[in-house]
Amino acid sequence: MRTMKHFASGLRTIAIASAGAMVFAASANATNKMIDSIHFLIPGGAGGGWDGTARGTGEALTKSGLVGSASFENMSGGGSGKAINYLIENAASSKGTLMVNSTPIIIRSLVGRFPHNFRDLTMIAGTIGDYAALIVKEDSPITDLKDLIARFNANPRSIKVGGGSVPGGMDHLVAAMIFKAAGADANKVKYIPYDTGGKLNAAILAGEVTVGSTGFSEAIGLTKAGEMRVIAVTAPERLEALPEAPTVKEQGYDVEFVNWRGFFAAPGLPADTAETYRNVIAAMYETKEWDEVRNRNGWVNIHNSGDDFTKFLEDQESTIKSLMIELGFIRK
Repeated sequence: MRTMKHFASGLRTIAIASAGAMVFAASANATNKMIDSIHFLIPGGAGGGWDGTARGTGEALTKSGLVGSASFENMSGGGSGKAINYLIENAASSKGTLMVNSTPIIIRSLVGRFPHNFRDLTMIAGTIGDYAALIVKEDSPITDLKDLIARFNANPRSIKVGGGSVPGGMDHLVAAMIFKAAGADANKVKYIPYDTGGKLNAAILAGEVTVGSTGFSEAIGLTKAGEMRVIAVTAPERLEALPEAPTVKEQGYDVEFVNWRGFFAAPGLPADTAETYRNVIAAMYETKEWDEVRNRNGWVNIHNSGDDFTKFLEDQESTIKSLMIELGFIRK
């Protein structure tokens, strides 16, 4: 399954915390083991989509016995630029490290947030898709997406949209797409960035922002805990993981969007080592442990490996660039 059809649909409308690193140890039959250990580098803080993806992947790999152990390191800063720079500058000592990233690695390169892009890394594999969601605190007076748009149209300054990415980043882009599809002036959206999903959630609960733009997988736990409500999800139809969450489309706005997430290694990684990583990720899809993690988070399987991953990102880069030009985030 490829995500480009989702982006095409959307186009219609257009730090280091190593001291606290957790280690998963495999409990399954050791004869399944393909790799002794993997160190996951997470370019954001705890509670965000990258954090959940890395830890969920590590959980599935170790519990299935495919990997002996997995460790995790959170390295926030620069919209993932700090982690990317670290991986490049320490390539010789990072052969056992996989960095998680997603659509923002393309967006932030396009807007010049950091000097590197995905081509400067070793491509391992795209693994999942996570739909986007707009969330409000549970007791918010905003009832649904139409209500949010009506309040915005009446007084744009009264609506503050928070996200876990920089201005012009993915969370901002998703919100702008939705407001634009609703006929509102997306350039008037007041967007407030937060470095991590946890900080965004705290800001929503404190009333610092009216609505949050985030990943659907992050919204599931918050909603089930009674802290938030999802007023819109960018999936083509309601999702089993949270069936009460309405889609943007069913509320009358033609927006569909899915954010891929996947893994990269340091530049210059030996070809056989890179292929071993790709093979262990491919094997993960056949395990019940992965199904449990994926279903729990509401992810969809999107597997692109090696050269296919590179081609997929090149195609997405072109699509995203056109979208950002149309919305005024970058110039031609």
